[in-house]
Amino acid sequence: MNASQERSQDHILEFWGYHVSQGAGNDADTLKLRYYNPLNLGSWHGTMRLDTAYTATYGPQLPAQSTGTFSPNNAMLTIWGGQADWFANVGARVFVPLGNTGQWLAGPQVSTSFRPADSGQNILSDISPLARYMMGFNRKAPTSSSLPPLDNHLELYPTVGLNLGSSTQLRFWDENGAVYNSAGGGWFVPIDAMVTHRINNNLLLAIGGAKQVIQTYQLYNWTVYGKVSLSF
Repeated sequence: MNASQERSQDHILEFWGYHVSQGAGNDADTLKLRYYNPLNLGSWHGTMRLDTAYTATYGPQLPAQSTGTFSPNNAMLTIWGGQADWFANVGARVFVPLGNTGQWLAGPQVSTSFRPADSGQNILSDISPLARYMMGFNRKAPTSSSLPPLDNHLELYPTVGLNLGSSTQLRFWDENGAVYNSAGGGWFVPIDAMVTHRINNNLLLAIGGAKQVIQTYQLYNWTVYGKVSLSF
């Protein structure tokens, strides 16, 4: 059955920790804060998500000033939703670089979700694909000669959730999806898996990881991550 318009009215605050290996001994640690807020505008119901991230990079091929100190990385605002009879949700994301190098990105997204009629009795929890196209603009760098290349890319999340127990799920491609670099060509396709466990109605814990399997467009080699999610 279509579950696209089933959404919680809870406010959710999540604390994320990421470790990313970029190869050649270069690594990055990221702390993320993520907040979900329900939006209800007449017959339209949706969600606003706000992300912010601090990152520390270190490794032999990075500049000498990259000492592993955490500094502001980026912020994101994402809004999506639909009406009761809609087959899918539509929305958009804006990405804001907080450092002195990077670029703004913005673009639309579409998502849907299906689950068995009695999902509590099935190993399959849901199938929830999402597609987003991000377009870069307003590039910035310390000097004009070091401006980053324009970033236009397609993100695909073929998310699948499996029930491992009444409070535990295994989720594939929920946090890290495939990316096609439409600006320069090439694919980045990872295997991504996350185990979530709900302690009670207000607390959920998760741990996961991703490893690239196709990387004609280079992003990272592998990553491990975890989160603490609070609902109120």
